[in-house]
Amino acid sequence: MTLRIVVGEDSLLAREGILRVLERMPRVQTVGVAQDLDSLRDAVDQTTPDVVLSDIRMPPTNTDEGIRYAAELRTTHPTIGLVLLSQHAESAYASALFETGSQRRGYLLKERVRDRDELERALTTVAAGGSLVDPRIIDQLLRAREREDDAVLGRLTRRERELLELMAQGLSNAAIADRLGISKRGIERHINSIFSKLELGDAGDVSRRVKAALVFLSHS
Repeated sequence: MTLRIVVGEDSLLAREGILRVLERMPRVQTVGVAQDLDSLRDAVDQTTPDVVLSDIRMPPTNTDEGIRYAAELRTTHPTIGLVLLSQHAESAYASALFETGSQRRGYLLKERVRDRDELERALTTVAAGGSLVDPRIIDQLLRAREREDDAVLGRLTRRERELLELMAQGLSNAAIADRLGISKRGIERHINSIFSKLELGDAGDVSRRVKAALVFLSHS
């Protein structure tokens, strides 16, 4: 099956480079080329491709046109895939891209375009309904999650972290009180403080206890 592709790229050099790579793919046919967001919309409307291969930043603002168009496509052409290209690894853009779902979405660094096999795999995966993210983007997302976890647990005092670790081990309040030499009332005050600092809401004590333990275990 031939994959029909529309390319969106405002840089002449980058655009020609992408087109040359696509020309070497026997299963790929370029059916449209656009240099800005409006012409990209027109090309997609006129050709209904299988996949749009587009830069994230395009005229008129050269900021996040690709991200915004990805959200539009969910409504206007839900069966069309989209692979966005970025000059730099930007985890915030990746998160925004997949906010509306991961199906038929891909995010690659532009340097990957030189690898014909990798680009073809991305186009094929997205056209089939899957998703694909550049490994360097995944690394950034994981580091961002680790920083977030560190920031969350950083709100706790040393005693609260010690108590949370015992909670994660499944100890009851009475057992924790015996272990730490604190009254049960004192343990309850510490636990309520932990729930508040971890922003666990007004769920039942059992539910909040489990969630707090999961926060600790995911960080560990």
